[in-house]
Amino acid sequence: MTLKVSDIGEKELVKYIIANSNDIIPDDTAITQLNDSNLISTCDMLIQSRHFPKNMSYFEMGFKSVTVNVSDLAAMGADPLGFLLSIAIPKDLPVDSFKQIIKGVVDACNFYSIPLIGGDTNEASEIIISGTALGLSDNPLMKDTYEIDDLLVITGDIGHAALGLNLELGDNIYVNKVLKPIARLNEGILISQAGATSATDITDGLASELYEIRKDGFGFIIYEEMLNITDEYKQLASKLGLNYLDLILYVGEDFELLFTISEYNLKKLSIDYKVIGKVTDSDKIELILENGFSEEIKNKGYEHYVSE
Repeated sequence: MTLKVSDIGEKELVKYIIANSNDIIPDDTAITQLNDSNLISTCDMLIQSRHFPKNMSYFEMGFKSVTVNVSDLAAMGADPLGFLLSIAIPKDLPVDSFKQIIKGVVDACNFYSIPLIGGDTNEASEIIISGTALGLSDNPLMKDTYEIDDLLVITGDIGHAALGLNLELGDNIYVNKVLKPIARLNEGILISQAGATSATDITDGLASELYEIRKDGFGFIIYEEMLNITDEYKQLASKLGLNYLDLILYVGEDFELLFTISEYNLKKLSIDYKVIGKVTDSDKIELILENGFSEEIKNKGYEHYVSE
């Protein structure tokens, strides 16, 4: 039986690439020493049928293609340097639609103060946007440099995009989180300056990111009550026949930052944040429910390569 990429998944494919390179540091971005600083570089590809909801405008597609890349810079605490755009489009795509995509890209670059410095175009059967973001950081935030008893913190509410993906069209915080995601670039810089010990961005779901950053001898405890899940959120999920904790833990697309920091340095933060748990020596990733019971969080999240 031939092993297919869908049998092993995206993360295993990335691990294979890393294992066959002597120079790649397995983090949110590549890190290359440059004079007295570090060049931070990352790329992300978005495919219309998989990454853009049907109700997303062409402008929003362009904006999101910048956001997903800048979010990786944010996770490293990097200052933006430049953005490269490669885009493949169907030959019958209206020119006005193409211009709207580019307007979204340019507006996003202006929003994040990251100049558009180059790129390429090609033809494809659907819209494919691949971005590359470059940044600089003297001391990049890594994924796994935390210590036991560090606090586990997020920059905002999570699970909103997951709920928004299941709601009908409407102008609300959940749908807007899907159609208009914002990278936490300034927050990434500020948490780095405050002395955060590690960071990553939440793209594939909280559970997936926690397993991604876990190292031997360490674990995490998350407290449901610290997530501050609103009654409205629970009710909307229930009406849709969905488990609200599954939405928060296993879906992603929030582009919030997940970071660790000591209780002492937490006082230095000048941003909105939410402490949701802490680093332990349990070698487990656990959720303490509001009723006091504990359950182990499963290792799953959004997967690009799904078996049929």
